[in-house]
Amino acid sequence: MVRHLIAAVAMGLGTFGATFPAMAAPTDDLLDALGVPEIVDIMRNEGVAYGDTLAQDMVPGGATDSWQATIERIYDEDRMLATVRDGFAEEFGDADTAPLLAFFRSEAGREIVKLELSARDAMRDQEIEDAARAAFRDLEDSGSETLEAISDFVDANDLVEANLVGSLNANFMFYLGMVEGGALQMTESDILAQVWSSEEETRQDTREWVHAFLLLAYRPLDEGVVDDYTDLSRTDDGSALNRALFAGFNKMYDDISYALGRAVAREMQVQEL
Repeated sequence: MVRHLIAAVAMGLGTFGATFPAMAAPTDDLLDALGVPEIVDIMRNEGVAYGDTLAQDMVPGGATDSWQATIERIYDEDRMLATVRDGFAEEFGDADTAPLLAFFRSEAGREIVKLELSARDAMRDQEIEDAARAAFRDLEDSGSETLEAISDFVDANDLVEANLVGSLNANFMFYLGMVEGGALQMTESDILAQVWSSEEETRQDTREWVHAFLLLAYRPLDEGVVDDYTDLSRTDDGSALNRALFAGFNKMYDDISYALGRAVAREMQVQEL
């Protein structure tokens, strides 16, 4: 399930489906400028589609009405967004939103957000993702200045390793959900060994996906814009932004992964009965 979690808290399924009113935080304006509500909407659509794939692969009865209802509860958009907002605000702390808002509300910043959203939505189509990956592979070792600028951005934000860790953690939570749901008998050490056995393969897949995505998104940008974005990422406030985004989205994916594991376990037990 790694690919789908890249492209994604012990609690029961009933509690997971609940939503709670969230207080507005000072960072909410920044998240809105970054297009986070729209990103979460895209991720919800990705997740619902992944629910069908998961049902085909792991649920004995397939995508039944009960399973579809469970997936809808797990991928509750309001709860997903609230989780990201809360995790982001906690990690961002007292960092200054002003220079970040100034950048993302500028013409270049708004264009970056628009292009990222468009590329993320487009890559839900497997043919487009495959083409984007092929375009990246064609540019590797070619001396492309465009790819060099994007690689600098990836390195400045540690996007490969941070996404890798997030994906492996989410997979751990999925296995943990299945174990605690009674479908598997594994110790935490067993789960860790299973998850980390895919580390290198996942790293390579993550590296290719991240570069392919950013190439697709940033190609239309004027020369120098990606460099400016990279410079912002290297500031203290830019680093705080990056850490907080990963904190918020990783918490969201961990919650979802655990709930999916519990859901699969429950369906397996129902079928056995």
